[in-house]
Amino acid sequence: MFYHRITRASHQRLFGLAFLAAAALFAPSSASAQSSSSVVGGLGNFDAANNEGKEAHGFEVQLEGIQVKDLYPSWCGNKYGCPVIVPYATGVYVRYVSPYDSASGTFTATTVPKTPNSPFAGTCYGTAPNNQAGCDHFGVHLGAINATATSYRWMFADPANPGQLIASPNNIFVPTPIYSWAPPPTVGAPPVLVVEIQLPDPPAPQFGNATWMKVLKNELNREVFLDELVDTNPVVTAAVVETEWTLMQQSPPSNGNRRRRNRQVNSGGVNGNTHSVIRRYETYAYTGTYDPLTHEVTCGGDGTCNVPQPGELGDLLVAQMAAANVAIPSMTVTIAGGGNVSSADKLISCGSKCSAAYAVGTVVTLTAAPSSKSVFSAWTGACTGNTLTCTVTITDALTTTATFVAAPASGGGGGGGGGGSTTQFTLSIGRSNVGTVTSDLPGINCGSTCSAKFNAGTVVTLTATPPAGKTFVNWSGGCSGTSNVCTLPVNSDVSVQAVFSK
Repeated sequence: MFYHRITRASHQRLFGLAFLAAAALFAPSSASAQSSSSVVGGLGNFDAANNEGKEAHGFEVQLEGIQVKDLYPSWCGNKYGCPVIVPYATGVYVRYVSPYDSASGTFTATTVPKTPNSPFAGTCYGTAPNNQAGCDHFGVHLGAINATATSYRWMFADPANPGQLIASPNNIFVPTPIYSWAPPPTVGAPPVLVVEIQLPDPPAPQFGNATWMKVLKNELNREVFLDELVDTNPVVTAAVVETEWTLMQQSPPSNGNRRRRNRQVNSGGVNGNTHSVIRRYETYAYTGTYDPLTHEVTCGGDGTCNVPQPGELGDLLVAQMAAANVAIPSMTVTIAGGGNVSSADKLISCGSKCSAAYAVGTVVTLTAAPSSKSVFSAWTGACTGNTLTCTVTITDALTTTATFVAAPASGGGGGGGGGGSTTQFTLSIGRSNVGTVTSDLPGINCGSTCSAKFNAGTVVTLTATPPAGKTFVNWSGGCSGTSNVCTLPVNSDVSVQAVFSK
């Protein structure tokens, strides 16, 4: 539930509250030089259902180890508006609270109790007509700092103090992914993105309550944005089962060498084509039996608790979407016009192989080689200038474009007088979804003007700009790649398509 980087570490007693959460939780990478700072973004929001049997008039998120300065702007689009931030000695409360009408003695915003066993996914966004849905949408965003514990509670009218709210004593366990990088299994392979759910020790010496958890996963070749992390979006519904069932239960420190079910790890290599890894965590009530003395689960069947036995699987409690926007330290080359680019270390030979992963800090030397009918024009992106050789230090997922233009015709005789004409070609821009494309030279502002004529051999740089809340996806046609800047020579009539997210 944090913005920019990962982490949240909290497990509270499961009781009285169900969540549909959409969150991307990010922490700075530190496992290896190859993957340093590779997790580059974060998103967070969630839906909460009021299962406490009475009307709520607010919602509280408690963040231990956080100061006010660590908070980004929070979600304000629900019936409660923007939250109130209340600092205390070792953390902050983020409280969504209803206004109070002293004349009528009532709170003006209410989350009604959710009807038992009724779905609430997709009904909690905005205000009307969802005032009777029994749930609301909240979101708290953090910077790179980590919260040491996070708790979630509904708030109710304080019967002893009219106009005041008090938090429920009931907290909830929400799967809290913590992302990190691990070194690759073999030299030169992509780093491994590791995501872990870790439950702390229970507040009592006994075991805590247990829940079944299922993990689903999807990977995309683009970044994922906050408003996409809802359970009706194809980026989520396309997820496939990664972990069928695992039983999670808090374990006391005295558990020693006995089996502990307080940790779940999923990991996998991330290549240059993957720009986001989405996981959906579903948790279900454990309705089986417990040891009467220790409160440890005593599953049926073979006792391994690897799959729910009849009578052990209850209602869905949490459906949380977590997305890691990742960037592998690498160099990707795009070519415009006739020519090739190679790296001194032989890892890049573009035409054929145009991308390679590198350790952070690696110095890469690229050389442009024009074809027989072309001349080199310029580098753009991570490389700049018009010399054939470019040297760049890898700091992130870097991209560069090498632009070649047609060589001028030799000779040219004679003709008599009078002013020959200059050949011109048309550059046409198309757009998928809303966004603008502009050229560095006068002519293109699409939007309004989506085609223009340029003299043959003119090198034009196009910039695609998405509207607020959306993203540029990729180019097609005369441009290619996912960088929002494309440089191309106009040596014939050419069409370029800019694809923006919906």
